[in-house]
Amino acid sequence: MAKSPASKKNIASNRPATQAAKRAPTKAPVKSSSGRPAGLFTWLAIGLVVVIVATLVLVKVLSGSPSTKGNGTFSPVDATTLAQITGVPVSVFNTVGVTSQVVQVSPPITVKGQPPLTAQTSSGTTVPEVFYMGAEYCPFCAAQRWSTIIALSRFGKWSGLGNTASYAHDNYPNTPTFTFVKSTYASKYIVFKSVEEYTNYLNSAGTNYQLLQTPTKAQSALVEKYDTPKYIPGPKFQGNPIPFITLDNKFLVSGASYSPDALTNLTRANIATGLSDPTSPVTDAIIASANYQTAAICSLTNNQPSNVCTSSGVMAAKTAMKIK
Repeated sequence: MAKSPASKKNIASNRPATQAAKRAPTKAPVKSSSGRPAGLFTWLAIGLVVVIVATLVLVKVLSGSPSTKGNGTFSPVDATTLAQITGVPVSVFNTVGVTSQVVQVSPPITVKGQPPLTAQTSSGTTVPEVFYMGAEYCPFCAAQRWSTIIALSRFGKWSGLGNTASYAHDNYPNTPTFTFVKSTYASKYIVFKSVEEYTNYLNSAGTNYQLLQTPTKAQSALVEKYDTPKYIPGPKFQGNPIPFITLDNKFLVSGASYSPDALTNLTRANIATGLSDPTSPVTDAIIASANYQTAAICSLTNNQPSNVCTSSGVMAAKTAMKIK
């Protein structure tokens, strides 16, 4: 594997005031001092002419490669990478368990007494739903997608995943990742739904990330209810941080479960190829997070499939999360 991260990150402290309510940025994106995507830069008072010129240059730069900065062109995941991220060897899951060498990995948050979130499979069976809210510009979404895709691949089959990277001028710029915007997921155990609300590039005016997908009223209501300090422990925050994931309203993920710093200076191919190596510090961060999410999903599926839900890596996650 390529260069590994040098320091640990406290994920719980990386919850800034991200997009509130509609989560719509109103100016050009900036780095968040708190370590999460804050949304937008404000060009300081350096002269109106300079502002206009700088904005035009920025928009032009951001119209480059879709895999790094985005230009609206969908780039499908190649067959080799798809096989690597959806076919991680069982031995890697079991060797890693929930231990990471260099970063803190946070499990999903357990909530109780909430109405279930369900949906119907293609065959008409009602099953638990996993719902994801994120955006392509967000480096924390970029990190989280790796482990979420891997965890869900243990219960079903992916198609239509695309390549993307986080915004080039945010914290952890150009973090390599995938997009759910055209993806489909088939499983007899669960239904996965997603919203990638914004792209990783600016609109033609340079005033906002380009809008990509709009959540339904029901999906917005989930975010507004659960992606809040009432259910998310730790420092108080404004708005609704992303990424946000609810697993049947019994488990929640708010923010990345490990720092995007773990993926710094790596390519998508570096990361995907390394998923077969449990000694890689990058792999163990991703897989530890995937084991945690797998354990949460197993509790929703009555521990099916049994070969996944009784594996030692998942059992370690269940123990850590106090799941029976």
